[in-house]
Amino acid sequence: MTVDLITDVTPELVEAFEKLIPQLSSSAQPMGKKALKKFVAQPGVFLFTYRAVPTGEAPVPGLDPILGMLTLVTFQIPTGKRAWIEDVVVDNGARGQGAGQALVEAALDQAKVLGCVSVDLTSRPSREAANRLYVRCGFQTRETNIYRYVE
Repeated sequence: MTVDLITDVTPELVEAFEKLIPQLSSSAQPMGKKALKKFVAQPGVFLFTYRAVPTGEAPVPGLDPILGMLTLVTFQIPTGKRAWIEDVVVDNGARGQGAGQALVEAALDQAKVLGCVSVDLTSRPSREAANRLYVRCGFQTRETNIYRYVE
């Protein structure tokens, strides 16, 4: 398996977004190439992708498709550099094979390199497998309220 930090938008990445975003959210629309380029270029935003490639081998685009992705968002606040993991998704056919864990571990490694003092994420209780994964990766449930304002 291989996890890559994306720095360039390719047609294959656009295709992966078209396949994976609907598996993540029924209301979100996949980004086109222009929007993806803008997204990947943001400072403090890190997009990771997963492919099921044997260790030590280079992925072959087309033959080794992107099967998962995760976004790490980092930012500085008065109490230190923080990070959030967002939009973790693994293709339905690849779940349970370590893709999610590999993506989360890569994000945690990147956050550590960047000097983040904490990494947060949210997950609906109904996503039982995802919640078990986050606990296995060292995350702990926080006693807090989550609020959302929508115009």
